[in-house]
Amino acid sequence: MARTRYAPDRGLTARMTLTIFLLGLVFVGFVAALVGILSAAHASSAAIVFFPVVLGLGLGIGSFYWSDKIALRTAGAREVTPQQAPELHGIVDRICALADMPKPRVAISPTNLPNAFATGRNSKMAVLCVTEGLLGALDRDELEGVLAHEMSHVAHKDVAVMTIASFLGIIAALLVRFSFYGELFGGGRRGGNNNNGGALPILLIIMLVSIVVYAISFLLIRLLSRYRELAADRSGALLTGQPSKLASALQKVSGDIARIPTKDLRESGAEALNAFYFVPALTSGKSLSTLFSTHPSLERRLAELAKISKQLGQ
Repeated sequence: MARTRYAPDRGLTARMTLTIFLLGLVFVGFVAALVGILSAAHASSAAIVFFPVVLGLGLGIGSFYWSDKIALRTAGAREVTPQQAPELHGIVDRICALADMPKPRVAISPTNLPNAFATGRNSKMAVLCVTEGLLGALDRDELEGVLAHEMSHVAHKDVAVMTIASFLGIIAALLVRFSFYGELFGGGRRGGNNNNGGALPILLIIMLVSIVVYAISFLLIRLLSRYRELAADRSGALLTGQPSKLASALQKVSGDIARIPTKDLRESGAEALNAFYFVPALTSGKSLSTLFSTHPSLERRLAELAKISKQLGQ
């Protein structure tokens, strides 16, 4: 964790370490399986593995270094100066002073969807973005609670950790797609007479292994993502000393989003930023929401904040 005044969270550190360790084990097993499979494969099958790995590496590096630019462009946000948004900058200044950390760039997204996110690979490259809908929905103390939550993600280097953790899933997903199209267009059948019987099964095996690896990495990353949201709630609430205000903001934002039709949310581009947002704009089906969601349930977050309120004697 960064050296700030945000309360240290040993639970977050332990879960991040465990998740990265498990992903590392899966990655090693994945590589070993691919090497074993490709040792008996034709060059055409090897190419189907090579290109997704290179493409995935490029996407991972791009996401790591330019996550701030990508997120701002997706949100249609613009950076604002202290003269353009004095109250917003004043709140950010106060949080940075409390946390003893560098001030991020500040941006506003021109959407009525009430939400916020912070991104950037480190505190020097961080950007904090709020929507016009959020500025209109919350009072100053509630807004401070939300921004303290988002700045906690910066302090914990969550974006960098999640980007690195997602690399394995990206590779596996690309391999599934490339293997599928390799079979569909006969890429596995062009290896000559000696390979006709073996190339297609090899592609099927690569696809099956990649699907299993993607499913495991997906669930591990979702688990890590949900806990990092709880940790950001906790450290943000402790920094400001007002967990009740953060709880109030959660209820307001969740209620406002629930009233927006799903079609409008999708058309606004909210789906692309769902994992970044303070509150998810789009959720999974109810039966699988807990397993697949990037965020804990509202009830869980409110319960944890209530515990913090008791600890602080409020």
